[in-house]
Amino acid sequence: MMPSSSLSLRSRRRVIAAAVAVVLSVSALAAVTPSGAAHAESYPSWSDVQQAKASASAQQAKVTEIQALIADLQTKAVAAQKAAEAAGAAYQTAQTKYDEATLTQQTLQAQADTAKKTAAQSEAQAGQLAAQLGRASANNVTTDLLTHPSGSGDLLYELGAMSKLSEQADGIYSQASQDRGIAQGLADKADLAKKALGSLAAAAQQKMQLAQDSAVAAQSAVTAQNDNQARLEAQLTLLTSNAKDVESKYNKGVQVEKARQAAIAAAAARAAAKAAATTQGGSGGGAPNSSGWVRPAGGYQTSPFGYRIDPYTHAHALHAGVDLAPACYAPIYAAHDGTVTFAANGGGYGNEVVLDNGGGISTAYGHVVDGGILVSVGQHVSAGQQIAKIGSTGWSTGCHLHFETRINGAAVDPVPFMAARGISV
Repeated sequence: MMPSSSLSLRSRRRVIAAAVAVVLSVSALAAVTPSGAAHAESYPSWSDVQQAKASASAQQAKVTEIQALIADLQTKAVAAQKAAEAAGAAYQTAQTKYDEATLTQQTLQAQADTAKKTAAQSEAQAGQLAAQLGRASANNVTTDLLTHPSGSGDLLYELGAMSKLSEQADGIYSQASQDRGIAQGLADKADLAKKALGSLAAAAQQKMQLAQDSAVAAQSAVTAQNDNQARLEAQLTLLTSNAKDVESKYNKGVQVEKARQAAIAAAAARAAAKAAATTQGGSGGGAPNSSGWVRPAGGYQTSPFGYRIDPYTHAHALHAGVDLAPACYAPIYAAHDGTVTFAANGGGYGNEVVLDNGGGISTAYGHVVDGGILVSVGQHVSAGQQIAKIGSTGWSTGCHLHFETRINGAAVDPVPFMAARGISV
């Protein structure tokens, strides 16, 4: 880029306007100057920029440096966000595989238990019949043949009836044997499926951690871009124009942006309060009951636990929770005391919070609105504490909470789970 003396007046005005626009449109600016020693060493200060204008060569070098820094910020932010989205999708896929495998294993085990019970009943029935036939054969028929030789026709009838009963007993034994084989086959399948669950659970946990780490990295990259790009754009304007008071205008722009963000936050808070006040179909939060649980959100239940045609993907898939739909921005509450183990992008779950509630129990809260996660990993929360806001992120067709309950990592239907703890969802 040429020194400022060679720029036309129109070009200078365009550069200044662009710099001011950038300052006013930045989504979040943490501070006027970079935070941390690393930032202070990596980015030029206003005095550095001002000194670079002393010579054309220094000015051009500083322009090149700043342009490279801006491009690097943008590249890193985009790459980190894409990586976080990919990690979230991988986590959701791994979790779904585990949930489906768990449900299959539980179904196989239930079928095996039923078949085993049926086989035992058949065996008992056949045994009882065989015992009766044995007693009749050993006593009644032999005695009748010796004491009533003239009643041979009746005796033949008795023998025929016993033969039929014997065939029936053999049939029951045969069916019992088949039932026993079926039960064993189902039990073997259930055992194999159970052995596979360990690796699937480990994969889901690993993917969850990767998604959390990726989300943190993405937020760090976006924060760095927000903290520095607008200032670098303004410094570029200072280098390439004769504009006056660029630094003071930048600082003023920061304050304006802070005020705008505060107004947006206040409007969102008012919307959340209104949504909470107008909720139909049951309210959420409040003081925990005697079991220590609360309803995680207001609103009616719009989709139950189980297999369904997913309204977003249109595929037949397991819905591992229940959906509650109060209103956009409505509060989401911790259903029970717990520690935050995940607070990030969860792929199809959208923005998600997961709590370890102790005793092998965990709860998950999905589709949180962008910027609506109010807790962080490692934080302890209390039952009824607001942890997020209702949104429609991820695989969602409208604002709602996707709520999951898990026992030792396996998803269970939240309706009976919560009902057993005195909460209706």
